[in-house]
Amino acid sequence: MIEDTDRPDVAAGPAVDYRAVFQALPGMVALLTPDLVYADANDDFLRLSGRTREQVVGRYLFDVFPDNPNDPNATGARNLAASLNRVLATGERDTMALQRYDVQSVDRPGEWEERYWSPVNAPILDSEGRTVLLVHRVEEITQLIRAHGMPEGNRARVLEAELYTRARELQDVNERLREAHAQEREVALALQEAMLPAPRPLERHRAAVRYRPALGALNVCGDWYDLVELPGERVAVAVGDVVGHGLAAAGVMGQLRSALSAASRVARGPAQALEVLGLYARFVEGAESATAATAFIDEAAHTIRYSSAGHLPPALVHRDGTVEFLDGATDPPLGARPDHRPRPEAATRFSEGDTLALYTDGLVERRTEDIDVGLDRLARSLAAHRAADPEVLADTVLAELLPPDGATDDTALVVVRL
Repeated sequence: MIEDTDRPDVAAGPAVDYRAVFQALPGMVALLTPDLVYADANDDFLRLSGRTREQVVGRYLFDVFPDNPNDPNATGARNLAASLNRVLATGERDTMALQRYDVQSVDRPGEWEERYWSPVNAPILDSEGRTVLLVHRVEEITQLIRAHGMPEGNRARVLEAELYTRARELQDVNERLREAHAQEREVALALQEAMLPAPRPLERHRAAVRYRPALGALNVCGDWYDLVELPGERVAVAVGDVVGHGLAAAGVMGQLRSALSAASRVARGPAQALEVLGLYARFVEGAESATAATAFIDEAAHTIRYSSAGHLPPALVHRDGTVEFLDGATDPPLGARPDHRPRPEAATRFSEGDTLALYTDGLVERRTEDIDVGLDRLARSLAAHRAADPEVLADTVLAELLPPDGATDDTALVVVRL
């Protein structure tokens, strides 16, 4: 993050064909690089700030407009730096509260002019969603605040003080809200780690697990994964998906994950484990229409027995690069049937060195395309990197399949080298 005390090497801004549109924008507008160096400023900005183009363009923002050193309570530069950092971090527009930000006089060196501003900062994104420029738009309201020519006790002076006080209070409230959000996110992270701990190493297999929450979900999600060592050289691998996002979905997820983990340890196979989970889900509020898929890996027999409750099929990647989607035992989601019925189960064989991947729909589904497109994209990625270690393979698949600006749906992924 860039603080107002940082002084990066000054460099010219990117060559962008924006001048005609930029100069036509109303009010005081400047363009900044991500290093907070002025790329350009329109005529209104230069005129009202009392600076020439040569004094601004190509220079670091806080070299041109530092805080007033004679005012120990000056916070304009710090507040502006914080706003610009938020835009760089989030890629979203940020509207600041009213700011007192004094400006050094050009004609009278050493003197500072009391000035008041209402700033708005916004990003300019490239085709990959990265911030390449910052639009810094400012409205000067100094004259409104000063209420020139009116006596000290005039009502306008009272309104001035009230307006400035309320603006500072708003800034403080916003800062406290950001701190509270940061604390809530830390709690959410601790909750997610408690409910989805890193699995213990498997005796005979290398495995990697990943989850990515949807944007704005406080880093908690309703997707889960599980790996369970079973008697007789067997391993149960499972993933599931609860409808919704955030803390409520994560609470339901924790209950279903624990139930399926316990059921897998005593069930005859994956179908029976999902039957038990389905019966349990009927009594868990928020578990309606949750999906799950589980696979029992039998090392001695080199077989995978699997079953799915409305979930996308696991992918078995063979050493020769062919990808087999295990879709021979698919049933409706948990709680979808009013009456209880046995769930289907199927089996397939694997060879040493094959790879099994279980995942949730956030990895492959996109609103604008058919699900088969996403499944084909997953198959190509798994096949292309099938020789990689499971940790590397998991990271690579996420990097290739998830949107560059973040997941729009919760995503879980388990990769097991057989």
